[in-house]
Amino acid sequence: MADEYFTQYGVIAIFAALAVVVPTSMLLIGWALSLLKVRPKKPSFVKNSIYECGFETITERWSQFNFRYYSIALLFVIFDVEVVFLFPWAASFGTMSAQFGLFVLAEMSVFIGILVLGWVYAWKKGSLEWS
Repeated sequence: MADEYFTQYGVIAIFAALAVVVPTSMLLIGWALSLLKVRPKKPSFVKNSIYECGFETITERWSQFNFRYYSIALLFVIFDVEVVFLFPWAASFGTMSAQFGLFVLAEMSVFIGILVLGWVYAWKKGSLEWS
């Protein structure tokens, strides 16, 4: 039982090591190849210019960004992550409720209640209105 438990941590450690080693090695290989002059470095005005969605830039300064896009996207991510936690719970509800009883339902009710409170707070504050 304990061997199986630590084997699972070994698999997680292998994936964590790969998650660090692969990007680091890619960056190091790119850096080493740039030192060896494998890629040409010929900067020009066109290469150094700002490219935005195929349109020519009108001014050199940044334009104002409407914060409502960011706040709506952030609220979407917060409430979308709820599904990531809710789906596995719903898939294994029968097994868990047989073992833990109504405690499983009460815990998920508290989780959804906290999310509903956040939704009501955002709604009352006017974060969900576009006007």
